[in-house]
Amino acid sequence: MTRRVKLTTLSAIAALLAPLAMAGGAAHAEGLDYFKGKLGAFTKKPDFSAPGPAFDAAKCARGKTIFSIPQSSANPFTANIEKAMAAAAKKVGLGFTVWENQGNRTEYVQGMNTALNQKANLIDLLAGPDPRALVPQVKAAAEAGIPTVASHFNGYEQSKEVAKFAAGDVPIDYFTAGGLLVDWAVTKTEGKLNALIVTAPGPLSSDSTLAGMKAELAKCEGCKSKVVEFPDSWASKITPGVQAALLADPSINYIIVMYDPMTQFVAPAVTLTGSKAKIDGFNGTPFAVGFVQQGKVDMILGENLDWIGYAIVDDELRRLCGMAAVADPKMPLYIFDASNAADAGTPPQLSQGYGDAYVGGYAKLWQLK
Repeated sequence: MTRRVKLTTLSAIAALLAPLAMAGGAAHAEGLDYFKGKLGAFTKKPDFSAPGPAFDAAKCARGKTIFSIPQSSANPFTANIEKAMAAAAKKVGLGFTVWENQGNRTEYVQGMNTALNQKANLIDLLAGPDPRALVPQVKAAAEAGIPTVASHFNGYEQSKEVAKFAAGDVPIDYFTAGGLLVDWAVTKTEGKLNALIVTAPGPLSSDSTLAGMKAELAKCEGCKSKVVEFPDSWASKITPGVQAALLADPSINYIIVMYDPMTQFVAPAVTLTGSKAKIDGFNGTPFAVGFVQQGKVDMILGENLDWIGYAIVDDELRRLCGMAAVADPKMPLYIFDASNAADAGTPPQLSQGYGDAYVGGYAKLWQLK
């Protein structure tokens, strides 16, 4: 069992966290080899695996346009996926428009209306605009024959929920990502994990990632964990919050970070308290991989944003061409640790270090000459 604490003030945090240490208490404990074994496939450069049958993408794309509304144009994560999507679209002659915004619902609504007015063929909601909060706009688009697809927004197991509010989704395996963060930490602590899990509740992606963490923790009889939540104001709240948690329980030996941009605020708390706790996190943000190079972070589970852009375009183009949407867009995860973090560049660069199997893979899949 894992308890969850919503952070308020520093003194309240310390008081709340003190009684939270607990045993994992799994009835079906797995041996250490189980956790080690889960990691192996993600320590190798990803191979390309076709998400669906090959098709003439250029012929299919002719005269069609995708209108993409990202979570925020100020977010480097979504901005770089948009660049990758635009590059992939260009290769097949697909029209591609990005709705620049700063991440508020009013702008999302304006973007939906603009896509409708421009008679786009498909609306993409990338990594944040929630179709559940845009029901009238999604309905209006559907009535005009324009499907709305949520991409990189939710886990595989949440697709049915998203389908209630949108034409479909291009999911990512957040559940597995959460589990791998735990597998790594259990392995590094030799089955004696006392984890502080740093989360950002709210998005479906967070629910899926945390569920994956809990599933693996339940398999570790000797593991303990606490969850602390930071729904907003990471820059001002995470460092004092994590610092308080470490002071309240000096036996914490690993900090599992749901989204690796948080590591820039978690690492100072470790330094300030003199804690020996190690850190891992998910996304592959360049500065976080840089922290691995510097020894501030133990492991980053990365995702290639360029590859993601191609995968989203592939799925959405299939929909536009009357083909079946893919069941699994085949967006790989890859572990960066001290042994290979330098592959990402010095300093690390977005989408570097994963290999380039997807470039030739999609060219063949789309029958490009």
